[in-house]
Amino acid sequence: MSSERDRDLFEFMQRELYVSVVSDILDSLGYREQAMDATIRPLYKEAIVVGRAHTVLSTDVYEMPSDPYTAEIAAIDSLKPTDVLDASTNRPTRTGFFGDLLSTTSRARGARGAVIDGHVRDARRIEQMQFPVFATGLRPIDSAGRGLVIAHGTPVNCGGVIVHPGDIIFGDIDGLVVIPQAVEKEAIERAKVKVAGENQARNDLERGDLLREVYDRYGVL
Repeated sequence: MSSERDRDLFEFMQRELYVSVVSDILDSLGYREQAMDATIRPLYKEAIVVGRAHTVLSTDVYEMPSDPYTAEIAAIDSLKPTDVLDASTNRPTRTGFFGDLLSTTSRARGARGAVIDGHVRDARRIEQMQFPVFATGLRPIDSAGRGLVIAHGTPVNCGGVIVHPGDIIFGDIDGLVVIPQAVEKEAIERAKVKVAGENQARNDLERGDLLREVYDRYGVL
């Protein structure tokens, strides 16, 4: 799929769909373990992220490497438009993996956000630029001598979900889901239908119809 078509799709998803609905659809397709761990939260409550996973793998280190940033820089500089940086950091508590300058670079590369299975820093600046970042927490320290990027563009385990490069990452205040490429078209089409059904059901419930009646009518809950 071209980046232009992806951009239109992701803008539609951000505007019209909800992560909880997509999670339900993935369940119905047999993909029942696609929601990331609840500890990965949006840096600010309005943040919504949707794009193709650009995966990064990092590990803890306990000495200062001679080139602590080389692989990290390569991972960031290889971001493409409509990508979401998806970093598996093995959940360290010793470092902040992502911050202001990486967010600035990522946004300039056309990335749509970042999901970090670990801590980040520079939260105020990231919020000011409205770059959607999801992370497990905040810590002000630098990664040099504490964490080291060892690969990018490979499958990773992020938030308990195996993420392949090119999978769709979708996150809002409810959390994050990963849509495998093999079912992305069907999942999104079904999500559109479910959202339309939920909107009709909501209208009927607001006018006083019983939940039993509304569920039998639309089959959504």
